Amino acid sequence: MNRHLPQTAGQRIDAFLLKAARWLSTIFRPEFFPLLGFVCLFLFTYLNLLPWAFKGAILSLVLLGTVLLPRWTIIFWRKSRGWEPHLLRWRENRFFPYLIYILYYAFTLHTLNRFHLPLYMSGILISSLLIQGCCLFINLRWKISMHCAGAGGVIGALAGYSILFSFNPLGWMCVCIFISGLVGSSRMMLRQHNLWQVLAGTFLGIVGGFVGIVFY
Repeated sequence: MNRHLPQTAGQRIDAFLLKAARWLSTIFRPEFFPLLGFVCLFLFTYLNLLPWAFKGAILSLVLLGTVLLPRWTIIFWRKSRGWEPHLLRWRENRFFPYLIYILYYAFTLHTLNRFHLPLYMSGILISSLLIQGCCLFINLRWKISMHCAGAGGVIGALAGYSILFSFNPLGWMCVCIFISGLVGSSRMMLRQHNLWQVLAGTFLGIVGGFVGIVFY
């Protein structure tokens, strides 16, 4: 009877790790990162002096245009085709969801520009569009991790903002790299991606995030 205890303990650990991986993949979904970027700007820059009504309106618009509307559209499209959620994990079925997010992000960017926001704020959505556009074309031939691309985009954007605002990003950079590592590990544990797809997504995100912030 005691011979089965180590196996049972191992199974419990595996179950816990899988559950943690699912939670990480849910919490750090790539569409949440632009909203997180705007929240950080409103909290940690001079933009915190803006009225809460204005900040609430901007955040509501970003939430609607980058999270809710794309997700609702994709769910409606999936159900209209009679697909189960897991079918969207296949590379061949990811083109339309990528395209939907790109269109909604472009519309959100156009709407925000009508508020005459600073360019470095619009750079968040520019970075996201760059990353998603590259992922869309890469996905035509090879599956790449969008989760890791989103996490890498935060690292690149942080590096870009450290140049624009002249601050030392070391502490926050360590946190972002740690989270990026957790996200990549969770995607591999769930067998959604292999190591090369995770690394490629992270590298693409870092470059896209940095370019979108600094050069825009």
